[in-house]
Amino acid sequence: MHTVALFGSGKIGEAITHLLSSSGRYAVKVCDANLISAQRVAAQCKNAVSHTLDLSDPEAVSSLLQGCSVVISALPFSCNRVVAQVAAQRGVHYADLTEDVETTRFVSSVAKNATSWFMPQCGLAPGFISIAAAHLVTLFDSVESLKLRVGALPMYPTNKLKYSITWSTVGLINEYCNPCEVIKDGVITHVPPLQGQEFFSLDGDEYEAFNTSGGLGTLCHSLLGRVRKLGYKTIRYPGHRDLMSFLLHELTFNDNREQLREILERSLPTTTQDKCIILVEAIGRIKDKNVQKTYASTVYHQTFAGLHLGAIQVTTAAGICGAVDLVLNGALGNRSGFIRVEEIPLRTFLANEFGKIYLDEMALRDL
Repeated sequence: MHTVALFGSGKIGEAITHLLSSSGRYAVKVCDANLISAQRVAAQCKNAVSHTLDLSDPEAVSSLLQGCSVVISALPFSCNRVVAQVAAQRGVHYADLTEDVETTRFVSSVAKNATSWFMPQCGLAPGFISIAAAHLVTLFDSVESLKLRVGALPMYPTNKLKYSITWSTVGLINEYCNPCEVIKDGVITHVPPLQGQEFFSLDGDEYEAFNTSGGLGTLCHSLLGRVRKLGYKTIRYPGHRDLMSFLLHELTFNDNREQLREILERSLPTTTQDKCIILVEAIGRIKDKNVQKTYASTVYHQTFAGLHLGAIQVTTAAGICGAVDLVLNGALGNRSGFIRVEEIPLRTFLANEFGKIYLDEMALRDL
């Protein structure tokens, strides 16, 4: 049995604890600055114990990693630098959920001389979407364009933004404000967030999509030289982008992100009645033909191990649990240093105990 130090007992941390503990193959140290929150999550699960997390005390953080195979960070991205450094010093494996590009670069630098492995960006987007996209590329002789689209959306939107808080508000704002890495004409470059708006229909519902930061993870660097065009956009209900652009640019909340966070968390409802839309489209050459292949799937909120989990909770938790489980158990060989999640084969991931939450036979047809 592996022991996991889980840092963060919020919505995603709660889902991770349930998935790992229900397998019977993992013991979980649930660690949070809010001990009451950690105790609440640990009390729901077998093989789980709670601990206080104090990131200002590296020695205390290090002691929490004693006896652990891996530390999983479900903390805000701004906390992950400390966690990665302590993991490297301890020789403990590391995984996180960050969408923040600069944080991932820092983790990569820490991993260079580490004896353990470091695998950031392991949730849904970045995370599973990267695994699915990398798989599509292997089906082509050459790829002209690769489009990734993901949206975590409330099933029953009721406000003008047509949005409910289903995960980190800090992460959401970060995605809407930071430059977006893409590949254009075979070269890595950046485009502005909230731009590139497009509209489409799916299963009778209307959606919009637009540029956001971080969703590609490390794909631009993994696929450089293999695709001419690569981009990621977030899916929302129509009208959301225009209102967020008004808040960020006309009311200048881009310069006061903390105040915007407070407003959104005060004003928007939370929900676990949500869905996650996943779309990957590749166009390229197979022998002498121009071919399009698409991976499209929708994951809905569900009950797992007696706990009702929102779609973004279960997809994010399954993403990191599946990736960690596979790498810990040798799916990528005996590794150390930096690992890109897209190195995990799609079918290997979907066959995993945790990854199978994503399994959609229709989405895999002809792939």
